[in-house]
Amino acid sequence: MQIKNLLLCLLVVSAACNTQTGSRKTNEKEKPMETESYKTQKEALLERKSDFEKVADEKTKQIYEEGLLAVAQSGVLKSAKNVGDMAPDFTLKNALGKEVSLQDYLAKGPVVLVWYRGGWCPYCNINLHFLQRELPNIKAQGANLLALTPELPDESLKTSEKHQLDFEVLSDVGNKVAKQYGVVFKLTDEVARIYNEKFGLNSHNGDSSNELPLAATYIINTDGKIVYAFLDADYRERAEPAEITDFLKKMKTD
Repeated sequence: MQIKNLLLCLLVVSAACNTQTGSRKTNEKEKPMETESYKTQKEALLERKSDFEKVADEKTKQIYEEGLLAVAQSGVLKSAKNVGDMAPDFTLKNALGKEVSLQDYLAKGPVVLVWYRGGWCPYCNINLHFLQRELPNIKAQGANLLALTPELPDESLKTSEKHQLDFEVLSDVGNKVAKQYGVVFKLTDEVARIYNEKFGLNSHNGDSSNELPLAATYIINTDGKIVYAFLDADYRERAEPAEITDFLKKMKTD
């Protein structure tokens, strides 16, 4: 009897341990995508950068730093459309294959236009999370949000579903629209090699150009003019979504 009771106790303890372990695994898996613990996007981006610095080897860090320097020296920041420029119109397909035009959205109100590199980019994922969180406030100002990516439609659909995005995600295959806005640059050979080996960049984009857009953000008024521009050679820097809303509010009062 005592042996049976002992075995029963062991089974109960084992089951409890397995349940706790399973819960812990789930939390660990979800943790990288949690954003509610951060007040701002900047906090989340800084922690991601800090985590990378702790685990990456010196060679990789050097390659990435050289890559950032190459972007800064490429002239892309000067060639990019900026405040005061007219925004080139475009028509692209969204994640579900429906054609979406900038002009149609401008007929409804101002447009927040954001580029992200791809669903494989952890900094882009953080940005998309915070944009989704800020979306009700952006819409409250009468504006709409469009996100462009060089990824193929199947990949953009995965990203949209993964993050449960309620704004348009458009596939700019070949960076055709991004080139009209002047925000495209070519990766260094070493960065391209890492991105392809680690993330499968070329298969995500459906080409071998090794070109990416800046993580640019524009606000375009209903006349088609760019009234706000966030441009940075460092993809780890992003326009703060709450500041986008603040700018939209200011537009109403000016």
